[in-house]
Amino acid sequence: MSLYGVMRTSASGMAAQASRISAVSDNVANSNTVGYKEVNTQFSSMVIDNALSDYNSGSVAVETRRLTSGQGTLVSTSSATDLAIQGNGFFLVQDPNGNTVLTRAGNFVPNANNELVNAAGYKLMGYPISGDGTTSVVVNGYTGLVPITSASTQLSAVPSTSGTFQTNMPYTADIVPSGSLPSDNVATSTFTDKSSLVVYGDQGQQVTLDLYVTKTADDTWEVTAYNKADADASSGGFPYATGALATQTLTFDPTNGALDSSSPTALTLNVPGGKSMTIDMTGTTELATNYSVVTSNANGNKASAPKTVEIADDGTVYVAFDNGTRKAAYRIPLGTVASADNLDSLSGNVFVTNSRSGGLQIGFPGDPGFGAVKSSQLEQSTADIATQFTEMIDAQRTYTANSKVFQTGADLMDVLVNLKR
Repeated sequence: MSLYGVMRTSASGMAAQASRISAVSDNVANSNTVGYKEVNTQFSSMVIDNALSDYNSGSVAVETRRLTSGQGTLVSTSSATDLAIQGNGFFLVQDPNGNTVLTRAGNFVPNANNELVNAAGYKLMGYPISGDGTTSVVVNGYTGLVPITSASTQLSAVPSTSGTFQTNMPYTADIVPSGSLPSDNVATSTFTDKSSLVVYGDQGQQVTLDLYVTKTADDTWEVTAYNKADADASSGGFPYATGALATQTLTFDPTNGALDSSSPTALTLNVPGGKSMTIDMTGTTELATNYSVVTSNANGNKASAPKTVEIADDGTVYVAFDNGTRKAAYRIPLGTVASADNLDSLSGNVFVTNSRSGGLQIGFPGDPGFGAVKSSQLEQSTADIATQFTEMIDAQRTYTANSKVFQTGADLMDVLVNLKR
């Protein structure tokens, strides 16, 4: 047995415990870092070949691993752009040099360009949603990803293309003779009742439709639509400067007052300055009571400025506008690897893939193998202070024990050297 070997072995033990304490110090320092993953120190023995009559001590090898696959506790916040992942996956973020890396730190806020960046300055990346609501995903690369912005600088205006106008026609109403119907558009045009419906053109301009309902025969009604802007200035109605936008004749079943099976159920017209629009009148009735509008609405909206963002569990980023509407703008992807604990860790609480971790796979939150994105929540550090203090005390005592072995070996060396004196 070599006394030098004893000293080398105990020195390696002290070095191993020093590494352990270093890991503890990192964990304690980052116990409040969002998305931080605990560093764990593991040991393995290094054995020297020994003869039967003599034993030579080996040493201890240290391996430090970051437990990246651990799930931290989620806590609620008041910011919609604070994001956490419940389950498997990482956010794809970009550094100032344009490199895309992985992180679980979702404390994002808008920067001067409205790009969402976390506390380390990394930009959240996502796929833009096209006009038809689809995204193009590259499952094993970063092509197509763009920085997600919290708001668009553009106003949003959506033209009307559909609506609903469900009413009850009074069964006892008088019949209006032909020649003086709303569709005739003369000063003497007569109608049973009238309603108005607000719709929107291509540039978000508001258009008011005057909808006239007129009984033309038993169980037969005419529905006629005009642009209110064309109404006669003195009468506020007929004659309109331009003809009717659309006219439709409804017929009712005399046995129950419902629309007859052969009757049209929709009114189609071209919105002035807008798109073709279909107004659904399914459910309209003819009953012995007053005229009433049961349902009346139209899609589309006027020009409106973006206000806030809303983020769904499936990663869809919606831009909410002042008028209450919202538009799907981006989809946040997640990245996964076969062995998350083997990812390389970089400054800023980010990770990169390597041969040990396996290749990157990209998918969307909620897909098989991927977790969910939680808005207004953050993932806490997985480092528990109480556990780390226990590790520190144990490492300190083990370090002291190794130092005692080293000191004993040194004392024996002194005895050996003194034999010569």
